[in-house]
Amino acid sequence: MATTRRQMIRSLAASGLLLPGLLSELMASGSTALDPLASRPPHFAPKAKRVIFLFMTGGVSHIDTFDPKPVLDARHDTRRRERQYYKGSGWKYSRYGQSGIEVSDLFPKIGGMIDDICVIRSMTNINGDHFGGTIGIHTGSATFNRPSIGSWVSYGLGTENANLPAFMVISPGLPYAGGQVWGSDFLPAVHQGTRVIPGPEPIANMLRRAPTAELQRTELDMLSYFNQQHLRGRGNDSQLSARIKSFETAAGMQMAAPDVFDLRKESKSTLDLYGLDPDDTSGFAWQCLVGRRMIERGVRFVELIDGDSSVDNNWDAHAELTKYDKLARNVDGAIAALIQDLKQRGMFDDTLLVFTTEFGRSPYVQNPGTNGRGHHAHVFSTWLAGAGIRGGMVYGSSDELGDRVAENEVSVHDLQATILHLLGMDHERLTYRHAGRDFRLTDVHGHVVSNILS
Repeated sequence: MATTRRQMIRSLAASGLLLPGLLSELMASGSTALDPLASRPPHFAPKAKRVIFLFMTGGVSHIDTFDPKPVLDARHDTRRRERQYYKGSGWKYSRYGQSGIEVSDLFPKIGGMIDDICVIRSMTNINGDHFGGTIGIHTGSATFNRPSIGSWVSYGLGTENANLPAFMVISPGLPYAGGQVWGSDFLPAVHQGTRVIPGPEPIANMLRRAPTAELQRTELDMLSYFNQQHLRGRGNDSQLSARIKSFETAAGMQMAAPDVFDLRKESKSTLDLYGLDPDDTSGFAWQCLVGRRMIERGVRFVELIDGDSSVDNNWDAHAELTKYDKLARNVDGAIAALIQDLKQRGMFDDTLLVFTTEFGRSPYVQNPGTNGRGHHAHVFSTWLAGAGIRGGMVYGSSDELGDRVAENEVSVHDLQATILHLLGMDHERLTYRHAGRDFRLTDVHGHVVSNILS
């Protein structure tokens, strides 16, 4: 016969293992300590309740995807100066939707959703190498460890589901900069992103070891009591509180996470939309569908990372631009399906989607006929869709060669400020005291890009 929580507590009390004070507290309820992940109100009414951050590792070429350059194409393989030649795109562009925005033939399905998308063709980053560019787009700093944007969102808003973190990351491999991409740095550790690795056990130790959920709950209640006594004896230390909460969240995930990853509960029509077999965890479509299931269950910030730090598995293309066909097929239909799925469920209008990368690729090569492009942080493309975003528009532009910003530059700090604004947070007010100063995601920079907001 299964042992209930109340029976377990009474059994321990009868054997003398529980003191009377502990017995009464356990029977009554649980902890009253401050929860660092408790849901918090935003600074003002938000347009977005949640974010899905689609990060393409390696530096996606803007010239070959979302920023057509006919002048560059016309000069393809002609000399610009000594050991520098123009390189046009190897893909054609087509106009999509009522807006007629041009998108490369690499992304026909995303192109089909273009009236819901705002393309920014004037992004810049603060560093042109993979490590610096990756942490720059995520943390606002290319040189020092700083908390990731997802950690700042978790710190600012908390979680809507006590059994799941506010910030989760689906990353099959490690991107450039590794765990710094989802690290919390000086913010309490409880705000660090939880990494999910597609496979039979997406999160390590996800399944409980206790024979019954009731017994596990009893054990956790007892542990919580002793943890809170330990915390009170140390002046409610914030770091200790965060550490305790991280273990409590991990325990809660054993109850909630298996359901998140069980795609057999999805309808056939939904699986068909994503082109998925419910037991197939490979491919970006699995990440997109699981990401949707996460935000349905109250996760505030979900990052979906395509690729890793191996040049064979990411968008870095110094000599292999032809791999873009395969890479694009992996994400194009999946992202378009995600947009359609969110719209069908009435979640699109309060979910912000961000598609970005660490930088673009150069319009110049050293030798004619080169099948690749170098890094280019001076200008690249990003797009946003969903909550509070004006769809079917292009904001900013690069010059006729795709070399520099021609109009309306958008820095990484501007992008970060805009994301926080849509979540109802003022990027100048979201601060954390550390090392004698108030830090913020955007440091001393950043402006909300108001012209793209609906």
